[in-house]
Amino acid sequence: MAAVADCADRECARQHVFLLPEYLKDASKKMKSGLMFITLVNPCSGEGAIYLFSMCLKQLFEIKVFKEKHHSWFINESVQSGGLLHFATPLDPLFLLLHYLIKAGKEGKFQPLDQVVMDDIFPNCILLLKLPELEKLLRHVAEEKEIDNKKYYKYSKEKTLKWLEKKVNQTVAALKANHVNVGARVQSAAFFSGDQISSDKEEDYIRYAHGLISDYIPKELSDNLSKYLKLPETSAPLPNPPSKRLKISDEPVEAKEDYTKFNTKDLKTEKQKNTKMTAAQKALAKVDKSGMKSIDAFFGVKNKKKIEKI
Repeated sequence: MAAVADCADRECARQHVFLLPEYLKDASKKMKSGLMFITLVNPCSGEGAIYLFSMCLKQLFEIKVFKEKHHSWFINESVQSGGLLHFATPLDPLFLLLHYLIKAGKEGKFQPLDQVVMDDIFPNCILLLKLPELEKLLRHVAEEKEIDNKKYYKYSKEKTLKWLEKKVNQTVAALKANHVNVGARVQSAAFFSGDQISSDKEEDYIRYAHGLISDYIPKELSDNLSKYLKLPETSAPLPNPPSKRLKISDEPVEAKEDYTKFNTKDLKTEKQKNTKMTAAQKALAKVDKSGMKSIDAFFGVKNKKKIEKI
């Protein structure tokens, strides 16, 4: 479903084009405020980001923007410059809840969820507490205790890594099903044997999926997940394909030709040696120049003094 959003003031209205899942169309009709744009924390950077929240479905969507140069939209009878295309895609809210659980987990104690998910900068975070099956989700990343019919939670690193591993495996399966090439050696596959490519392919998929998941978790947790997945540390980037003329070696590469012969000074000398004299130049060379002044004599010291007096 394509939707157009604009501000109430028509004079300063800036319209935006969105692609939304079709089922949101019916859901938004059921409630007057069916869809809300809210600002929540980005679980990777810790900064604010715009999300779409469905009050009817109690579902969270992230907003992705596609930007292309020299692109505009024709909307009704107007032209909207910029040509931005916004995508709303479902997002697992546990990634955002994880941000608050990790923060509260530094205190090392069990806490009620309404005390964990608190944010003065992003107060709309309380909407996350309205999500369905919230307690079931939290069991993937937190320890749970129940006291006097009230539940308390504490962040669990071990559970979180197991949950993230499942996310990575699901992503790998999706990448393979859609035949997405992810290997670092894809562009230079012709320079490696088939055995080398097949042995690295699974690792390439896991590493790529890890990178995608890392966009939704803090850097420290991303590093821990990499170790948990037993991904080897990334080595130096692959070299360019070997040149046909030069062999790759550890020794300094020496020039095959003497490029100093193209220096300006030497080039002028070489031209003077190889230049053939014209008939006029040959005749001038035979003229008796005795008693004739050189042109430099007119610019000597005496002449300079005369010029200064003038």
